[in-house]
Amino acid sequence: MRRLPALFAALLLPASQPVLLGTALSTASLLVSEAAAQAQNSVDALLEKARALIGKKGGEQEVIKLANQVLAIGQSADAYFYRAYAKAALGNKQGAIADYNQGIAINPKDAVAYYNLGIVRDDLGDKQGAIVDYSNAIAINPRFAAAYNNRGSAKSAVGDEQGAIADYNQAIAINPKDADAYYNRGSAKSASGDKQGAISDYNRAIAINPQYADAYFNRGNAKSAMDDKQGAIVDYSNAIAINPRFAAAYNNRGSAKSALGNKQSAIADYNQAIAVNPQFGDAYYNRANAKAALGDKRGAYADYN
Repeated sequence: MRRLPALFAALLLPASQPVLLGTALSTASLLVSEAAAQAQNSVDALLEKARALIGKKGGEQEVIKLANQVLAIGQSADAYFYRAYAKAALGNKQGAIADYNQGIAINPKDAVAYYNLGIVRDDLGDKQGAIVDYSNAIAINPRFAAAYNNRGSAKSAVGDEQGAIADYNQAIAINPKDADAYYNRGSAKSASGDKQGAISDYNRAIAINPQYADAYFNRGNAKSAMDDKQGAIVDYSNAIAINPRFAAAYNNRGSAKSALGNKQSAIADYNQAIAVNPQFGDAYYNRANAKAALGDKRGAYADYN
C-alpha cells in the first residue's frame, strides 16, 4: 500500500496582546506587558526560523535547538510539534511520539499533529495505534483525504480490506485526482479477490499518473492472476521502462513468459532480476525451473542451491 508522507501545517503565529486606548495602566503593569510582548516576539521569531527549516535535509538538529529555546521560555504546542517532526526525521520515533503527545495536550484540535503521530506509530508497526490517530485527525477535519488514505493502508495491514476500501472511497470522494488512493484501493480489491475491480482502479491511477511504475506492476499481477499473460507482460514492461531497476517486475515478467512457453526469454528476465538484486531467492528458483524445463539440469541444480 502507498502511504502518504507526514505533513507540515502552516503556522499561525499568535499576535501580541495590544494595549487598549483609554485604559489606565500602572508603570509596573506596563513593564510586565512590555516584557510579555518581548517574550512573545522572541517565541514568534524562533518558531518562524524553525518552520523555515522543516522538511529541509540537515536542518533537523537546528529545528530541535530552536524548539528547545522556545520551550525554555514557555509551553508551546507548535514547538513540540516541530521538535517531534525533526526527531521522527532523525529516526527518534519514540521521542517524536512523546513530543506529539505533549503538543496535543496543549492543542488537542490539531488534525495534522494526530496525522503525523499516526505516521510515526505506523512506522513502528503499531497499526492499531496509527488507526486511532488517523481517526482523531479525521474527527477534527472530516475532509482530510490523506488521513483516510493512510488509515486505509493501516487497516489493510491488519487484514481489514473492506474497511480499507471504505477509507479509500472517502479519500477519492474528497480528491478524485489522488492516484495513490486509486492504487491502494486497487490493491485492497485485489487482496479481496476482486481482480477486475483492482484493474479498473489501477487504470485510474495510471491515467492520473502515467509514470506510476507500481500501478503498472500490480495491474500486471492482476492480469496474470486472470490468465492474461500477454497483458501482464505489457504491464511489467511498462513498469521496467519507468524503473529499470524494478527487480520484481523482471521476475514476474519472466514468470509470465515462462507460462507462455518462452523459457529462454524468461531466463533472461530472471537474470536481470538477479543482477538488480543478487539476494532475490524467488528469481533463482524460477530460473532453475526454466532451466530444468529446457533440460539444463546442471544449471537448474546450481540455481536451486
